[in-house]
Amino acid sequence: MDNLREINEAIRAADDALVYLHRAAEYLGSARSLGVWDMLGGGFLSTMLKHGKLDRARVEMENARDALRHFADELRDVEEIPEFNLDVGDFLTFADYFFDGFLADVMVQSRIRDAQAQVADAIRQVERIRDQLMRLR
Repeated sequence: MDNLREINEAIRAADDALVYLHRAAEYLGSARSLGVWDMLGGGFLSTMLKHGKLDRARVEMENARDALRHFADELRDVEEIPEFNLDVGDFLTFADYFFDGFLADVMVQSRIRDAQAQVADAIRQVERIRDQLMRLR
C-alpha cells in the first residue's frame, strides 16, 4: 500500500512538471514567432511582445526546474520498480544558461530553439516515466 501511495505521489509530481513544461513550450513557440517578425523589422511592438513571452517562458522554466527536482525526489521513494532514468541535469543546466541574458536577435532565436529542444526532451522523459508509473498501479 505504501508503494502505491509513492507511485501516486510520483505521478502527481510528473503531472505538475508537465504543466510547467508545456506552458514553457507554448511561450517559447510564441517568442520564436515574434522573434522572426522582430528580425524582419517588426519594430518596438514585436520586441516588447517577444520579451514578454520570453519572460513568461523563463518563469515557467524556473517552475519546471523546481518541479523536475521534486519529481526526481518522488521517484527515489518508489520501491520495487525498474530503474527510472530521469536525466534533468542537462535541462537544469540549460535553464540556468537560458536565463543569463541575450546579446542579439539572432542569438535569441538560437537560444529559443535550444530551449524548445530541451523542453521537448524533458516532456518526453517525464511522459515516458509517468507511463511506466501508471502501469505499476
